[in-house]
Amino acid sequence: MDDYPLLNLFWTMLWLFLWVMWFFLLFKVITDIFRDHELHGWGKAGWLILVLLLPYIGVFVYLIVRGRGMGKRDVKVAQEREQAFQDYVQKAAGPRSSPAEELAKLSSLKEKGHLTQEEFDKAKDKLLA
Repeated sequence: MDDYPLLNLFWTMLWLFLWVMWFFLLFKVITDIFRDHELHGWGKAGWLILVLLLPYIGVFVYLIVRGRGMGKRDVKVAQEREQAFQDYVQKAAGPRSSPAEELAKLSSLKEKGHLTQEEFDKAKDKLLA
């Protein structure tokens, strides 16, 4: 440990961090190439070849040419996922009925004898609260 100074440790950590960030950026660009529905077969193949054969130049050119679209596509995917989640929640929760419909159901249950007057009053107060 004596032959590896603290400054060299910091430099090693910096280079490791930059290396990890580079791979993150490379994978982000490759993912964006495949996710873009406006870009078709030969365009995707061309960008992929450029990014894989000349990674530094390819990624930087891709970011310059199509970088603004990457953000828009990310936002679009996030909105689609949010909408799908909202649709799922509404579907799972079932159709909502109005308080008047709930009150009519409670009244019919009371008339049939399934609820006592006390249970009906509690349920009605809870519904109207």
